[in-house]
Amino acid sequence: MMNPSLGNSNSCEEAALPKAKLLVVDEDLRDMCEYCGMLRERGYEVHCVCSYAEGAACLNREPVDLVIVSQGSPGFEGRRVVERAIEKDRRIPVLVLARSVDMGCYLEAMQLGAFDYLEKPVSASEVVRLVATHIRGRN
Repeated sequence: MMNPSLGNSNSCEEAALPKAKLLVVDEDLRDMCEYCGMLRERGYEVHCVCSYAEGAACLNREPVDLVIVSQGSPGFEGRRVVERAIEKDRRIPVLVLARSVDMGCYLEAMQLGAFDYLEKPVSASEVVRLVATHIRGRN
């Protein structure tokens, strides 16, 4: 049976996906707005924050199904968010979107348990595809 809230979706896979809760942590409001808007259009419940401390606090307050965290510099500011997500549930997919690839940050993110580490710019449609893939993998 087709989910009427999805309208005329051309993808049976999209219609079969349960509503997932996502946390997006990105200090770049422009990227965040684009990602969050497109994810919401696909039926995801999206909570967007623009600081790493706020992202970690959100993970303390409520469960999420997937985390997207932006990485700005070789200092790996998003580490706290990745650590908190994995600490809550090792199966939570965490996607790290980096402004530039830093091998040290990449290795650290993967060792902490991140599922993906990608260099920006990442199109909103690619983020949606990655989210759908990782959410399906959890079910």
